Amino acid sequence: MKQLLSLSLIFILTIPAFSQGKNEDPTFKNISNFKITNTSVVFDSRLNQLIFTIETEGLAGNITPKPYGQMDGAPVLGYVFPTTLAPEDVGFSHTEGIVALALTSHPDFDDTPLWDENNDRNYVNDGVVWHPHWVVLTKDTRVFGGLAVKQFNPNDQNVTLPPTNPGMPMYMDSPGYPVINKEKAIKVVVPAYRMSNKTQFNFDAVTVYMQVNASNAQYPMLGVYNVYSIASGDLSLPYSVIEN
Repeated sequence: MKQLLSLSLIFILTIPAFSQGKNEDPTFKNISNFKITNTSVVFDSRLNQLIFTIETEGLAGNITPKPYGQMDGAPVLGYVFPTTLAPEDVGFSHTEGIVALALTSHPDFDDTPLWDENNDRNYVNDGVVWHPHWVVLTKDTRVFGGLAVKQFNPNDQNVTLPPTNPGMPMYMDSPGYPVINKEKAIKVVVPAYRMSNKTQFNFDAVTVYMQVNASNAQYPMLGVYNVYSIASGDLSLPYSVIEN
């Protein structure tokens, strides 16, 4: 509970100071595609899978970032589900932070080398296609959004990542779940066994702008620079899973 309150406080305190990342399209903050109207996670007990959904005023996932031309400074858009799951539930070793399922689009690089999302038999050219990541988020006041994907020393032998991770020194996985964006909803389908069969947890939903940093060690590798919408309004993770 203390961790959830702390996360809420981060967002409450930083909302007035939210600013653009260097390569953020300034129109994103006013686009209805990123304004959340509803969110849900439904556990389908017959198929033993969970369906995560974010609904928006506009067409969810209909807009993707324009290429920047390189990975350093690359823009990343996200529809993100912060949860009360433990890192161990999704294959990470124990660490402090908030486990989130992030649906992202970033045309400048591909971080899902095991998956061919656009089905063209090229596994390294489809970063722009909406795809999922498990991440661990941690407080980071170096970026305007106050959060970043948690990093670790590449030589730390105590860190465990799922075997589907993209090979970056961050608590990030590329699990390959199907993402469907149609009209005013974007969804991702997750088999329950890929979450240690945890089918009851709390969650929230946010839409965010992130940006990659590969050149300045004083800033995170992947930080949150702007938050466009929060389902709960205060990121208190008040929503629970519905069983169908």
